[in-house]
Formats: sequence, structure tokens, C-alpha cells
Amino acid sequence: MAKPRVYKTEAIVLKRTNLGEADKILVLYTPNLGKIRAVAKGVRRPKSKLGGHVETLTHSSIMLAKGRNLDIIIQSQAIDSYLPLRNDLWRTSCALYTAELIDRFTEEQMRNYPIYRLLLDTIGNIVEAGNIDLLLRYFEIQLLGYLGYKPQLQSCISCKKELEPQDNYFSASGGGVLCPSCKTTEPRVRPLSLNALKVMRLIQTSNYDNASKVRLNAGLSKELEIVLREYIRYILEREVKSAEFLDQLRRA
Repeated sequence: MAKPRVYKTEAIVLKRTNLGEADKILVLYTPNLGKIRAVAKGVRRPKSKLGGHVETLTHSSIMLAKGRNLDIIIQSQAIDSYLPLRNDLWRTSCALYTAELIDRFTEEQMRNYPIYRLLLDTIGNIVEAGNIDLLLRYFEIQLLGYLGYKPQLQSCISCKKELEPQDNYFSASGGGVLCPSCKTTEPRVRPLSLNALKVMRLIQTSNYDNASKVRLNAGLSKELEIVLREYIRYILEREVKSAEFLDQLRRA
């Protein structure tokens, strides 16, 4: 069914790039249209009425008109600007990481409401979460599942036997866990501790309220981050720029 000439949608602003002297192209993720790109005309002018209603990471109600190449934003009202993020560089950077993953992984105009809901809930939780690292791991694993890249964590991806409660191995190329006997069947594998496997399984099968009760020590948190980042990098075939910036912030 074709979009009407003028239509309205909720959207989360994933990204903005300059166009000409006063406009911006916005990448939006919507509940029913998936990812779309649209032009915000004159938004860079000081007196623009769109202004703060289309800032990156803002959840807005947006009215658009069909354009020849890109649709035009004619009206926008912020639903939530997540103002606490704006004064916290670490939390803002974590939210931008989730937005970049959505942008990298999704095609335009491919509706996926669970992904929209996941992003909306995750940005809201970043504002006040105590353990943001665990929240990001939850986001990554859930997102991978919604996209069809759900890692196999119950049985060995090679011999198909149920995994024993011991240290195993994770294969990004295989999309899951290998038992010690099969670790040479994939070109590159990474050791995966039993505790890391348990946490990944819990995250994969739980809602966030239950998953957020897990307490991670620094070593386990780092192990999970490395495993999932390697898997994401393998799928995307590129580095995630905002992940590198998070590393720089940690070092600083």
C-alpha cells in the first residue's frame, strides 16, 4: 500500500548529516515503516521551528510530505528528548552506539516493530541504568535475534551435542558455541567461560527486568563485550565507529 502524500509517524532520530547551507538529512527509525531518510529543511537556521525536535536520539512525532527523492519533514514534536543524556558523555555515547548498530544492520523501509521497541526501551534505560555494560549486551543479543543472527548457545554448532557445563569456544563465523572437541572445525574461535555462556543464555531468553539483576565483575563484563563485538564485526564486515569511541572514553 502506497504512503499518502502527507503522513505522520513516531520516529527515533538515528543520525543527521548536513545538506546545503541550512538543511539536514535525517535517518529515522519508525515503528511501522522501518528505517527512512528524510530532509529537515532550514533546520540549521537559529529560528527553525523544527530545532530540538529532530536532534539525534530524540523520540518525536513527525509529519512528512512525499518528495521526489527524499520525503520532507514539515512538522515535528518531541515526545522525549532524553535531556539527562545531553550532559553525560558516556551515556550519550552508549546511546549513539545503539543507534549506529540499528543504522548499520537495517535496510530502509523494512518494518520491524520489535527492533523499534528495543531501541526505544534501551535509550530510555540508558538514562538511568546502573550497569550500562550489561544493558548494551542485552541490546546486542536481542537485536541479533530479531535480525536472524541469534547465536547458538545451547548445543555445539558442529557436533550438535548439548554443551557441557565447562569452558567452551565461541565462533563468530559459525554463529555460536563449539565444544572443546570441535574447536578446530572453525577457522577462528575464542575461549568462552562457563559464566559468560550462562549470562548470554539468560540475556537471550529473559526480559530486561530479569536480565538486569545479573551482577558482572570487570573480567566477565569485558569477556562478553569482546565476544559480541567480534560477532557483530564479522556480520557487518566493518568496525562500529561508536564502539571505538567508547573504548577511547574508557581509556581516558
